[in-house]
Amino acid sequence: APAARRDDAGPVRAADLLALVRRCRPVSRGRYRLDAGAPATVPVCGLRGAVFWKADMDIDCDGRPTARCNRRTDPHFSPGAAYAQSNGHRLNAERLPYVVLPAVSRIWDHHAHGVGGGSVAAVVYRDRVEYAVVGDIGPYDIIGEASYAAARRLGIPADPSTGGVGSGVTYIVFKHSRIDAIEDHAAAVATGERLARRLLAGRTARKNGETARESGQTVREDDDGTAQESGETARER
Repeated sequence: APAARRDDAGPVRAADLLALVRRCRPVSRGRYRLDAGAPATVPVCGLRGAVFWKADMDIDCDGRPTARCNRRTDPHFSPGAAYAQSNGHRLNAERLPYVVLPAVSRIWDHHAHGVGGGSVAAVVYRDRVEYAVVGDIGPYDIIGEASYAAARRLGIPADPSTGGVGSGVTYIVFKHSRIDAIEDHAAAVATGERLARRLLAGRTARKNGETARESGQTVREDDDGTAQESGETARER
């Protein structure tokens, strides 16, 4: 029991988040390409309180020109991302971990799922979890892109011309999670940890609910996904 409490107090683990996304309940009407000309194979999937997709990671350097992100280092560089800092200044892709959403289309409208600029995301690669914000909008039919800073923190090659990774990245974006200052990474981390724990708690509660139903108890599920049990066994606890 003490060891379990220590785990609960530590950062959310990549393995725990990946266990949540083993199955996909599609919320997009179609699928996305990883790159221009590639087949459309990636759906956006739904969780209680989040959406997710599994893709590659291309490097986005758009926003404020810096030593690593500029027209010389990135042939596709744009001096402005879709969203700006709270003070109106351009985002700094070299320093701010952010993810890119595909533009609204008939495939998927992220606004309908409570997701937009400043929404908090958990990006998982191998055994690492990096919290980020939604910071830019990309092509309507392509998915799987994040900032230089996000890639670097995940251990993914971050060079905008040659970096990125071809697969193995999971993007989990929390619904209705927008932070006031998109540039406040500490706020994104705090919000992301809290919402990730809520997702995990909901999964545990639902599993407990299934066990309770199998043993003849009555279980109801609150709006936040927390299962509540009733009956003699529950009261005895």
